Amino acid sequence: MLDKPGTSSPPPSLQDIARAFRLAGWVGFWAQLVLTVVSGIILLFAGLSRSPAGSNQPSPGTGVGVVVTLFGILVLLFNLYWAMFRYIPIGRNLEGPPSGRPKRAETIQVLRTGLIASLIGMFLSLLGAQATVGLLAAKAFSQGVGGFVNIDPSRLIQPLDILVVQASVNVILAQFFGISAALWLLNRVTR
Repeated sequence: MLDKPGTSSPPPSLQDIARAFRLAGWVGFWAQLVLTVVSGIILLFAGLSRSPAGSNQPSPGTGVGVVVTLFGILVLLFNLYWAMFRYIPIGRNLEGPPSGRPKRAETIQVLRTGLIASLIGMFLSLLGAQATVGLLAAKAFSQGVGGFVNIDPSRLIQPLDILVVQASVNVILAQFFGISAALWLLNRVTR
């Protein structure tokens, strides 16, 4: 379907696939960029914040959950590159002359690479979110029950702690956009 020789103008189905690649590339790029920037700012703010006054323990902003989520953001940066410099150019090349059109196998390999990267990023982001939520659950359980309140500020849930969870969820959503785009395109190419 993608590598039919001898035609100068791409058939309508190939034009549809080309448009789908450009659309998925641009939508995926911008959705992931916005979520990556928002999450990055939140995590930077969390990393720069100090633990509550008088506490001996760091807030979740400096915990392992943030570090693992940052690795998820690094994968998102790769996904941004992949959307901009692989998906969009494939869409342009598919509408060009037959000699410049990518082969179907090459196109599927590009999609698989993007899909695998997004799955790895989602896995890392889920691990980061789980670690952060686990720490927040431990803090919630240690706050006291039935009128007895723990006065150790390090064991109180801070608003910044919730923002760290939000950053992790944003990264997961951004990875979901990458996975959805790759699966949609893979479906279009393999029909």
